Amino acid sequence: MRLREILEQIVANGNSVLLCDSNKDWEACELLENLSEMRLKRQAHMVPGLYIAEISDSGYLGQVLYRIKSK
Repeated sequence: MRLREILEQIVANGNSVLLCDSNKDWEACELLENLSEMRLKRQAHMVPGLYIAEISDSGYLGQVLYRIKSK
């Protein structure tokens, strides 16, 4: 699944969560508006309630992109 699809799913579900990176807490809709197309195309995996992590080219979980927390 692509990061864009994960973020769109969060927005569509109306989830009241914040996505936290090392700098700031974001709403999913803000990330959809502000991230580059290249970043949104990145393969990722979401563990609901915990995090969104990138998937490496070899198919393994990579670094955590965003931690998920309730509003």
